[in-house]
Amino acid sequence: MRTSSSFELRTWDPEGVIFYGDTNPQKDWFVLGLRDGRPEIQMHNHLAQLTVGAGPRLDDGKWHQVEVKVIGDSLLLSVDGEEVLCLRQVSGPLAGKVQPVVRIALGGLLFPVSSLRLPLVPTLDGCLRRENWLDQQAQTSVSALTRSLRSCAAESQPGTFFPPGTRAEFSLQDIPQPHAEPWAFSLDLGLQLAAGSGHLLALGTPENPPWLSLQLQDQKVVLSSVSGPQLDLPLVSGTPLQLKLGESGVVLSQRPKKEILALPLLDPASLLNLWVQPQGRLFLGALPGEASSASFCLDGLWAQGQKLDMDRALSRSQNIWTHSCPQSLGNDTDSTH
Repeated sequence: MRTSSSFELRTWDPEGVIFYGDTNPQKDWFVLGLRDGRPEIQMHNHLAQLTVGAGPRLDDGKWHQVEVKVIGDSLLLSVDGEEVLCLRQVSGPLAGKVQPVVRIALGGLLFPVSSLRLPLVPTLDGCLRRENWLDQQAQTSVSALTRSLRSCAAESQPGTFFPPGTRAEFSLQDIPQPHAEPWAFSLDLGLQLAAGSGHLLALGTPENPPWLSLQLQDQKVVLSSVSGPQLDLPLVSGTPLQLKLGESGVVLSQRPKKEILALPLLDPASLLNLWVQPQGRLFLGALPGEASSASFCLDGLWAQGQKLDMDRALSRSQNIWTHSCPQSLGNDTDSTH
């Protein structure tokens, strides 16, 4: 019996699931994904339990043609027309003898991540086109499990894209910690593109108004604190924003401009307390309950000089593009995935 699945993939994301297939999630399953940008196959059935990586890096933002074929008891993986892996004497879930129902999930799993042979972050930010699953020879149930794999009309570049109304949260205890003596914390926001109005970033807790926030308003970046002071800078796209916090004040800078926000004397204790309590959060994008029209692209977010990985966020909206940005925020942007 011969079956095959083929598609074209474009991604900047080095890790995640391209597709998952099973006839039984406990006994017979197959995963094709990326790890460090290279294809990886994990499979588990009555003849083979294995994890193997092979082939070139595919996380370069270019379209790549990928094909998985099962011929007899062998499984072949081809990339851009070249065979990069051949596994013999395996009976993958795509090679059923009585045409079982094969469930397929794109960009995600149909069982817990802990069931993988070698764990990875399953969500893959990428684009698929020209898909052909199992040559339609078997009964299939295809599920677009996550919205991260989409058909992309817009050209993309590396980065992170927040469509309007989307948000992500990081626990302050899970990101690089402030310096102790003297107390200091810095955030660097690589803002590539921005449109609309709404929050870009905030520090606080889920239950209360943010202690400190950065908002986008009419092509200005507005910094405000819970105690009232506010300042704004004209937005210059492509120029990094830096937020430096200390016990004596807050400095917002965007080269070559720099503004200083002085804090009331009682606020430093409240600021330090954010890092002590488990509920302290770094919010990106729209705050809960906010009707935000802001959309923006980041080429990176750094806390204390260390880049934050959006895949490691405490929670985030599914339709954030974690590793890519559209070239422009026009009407052709596929923001709904």
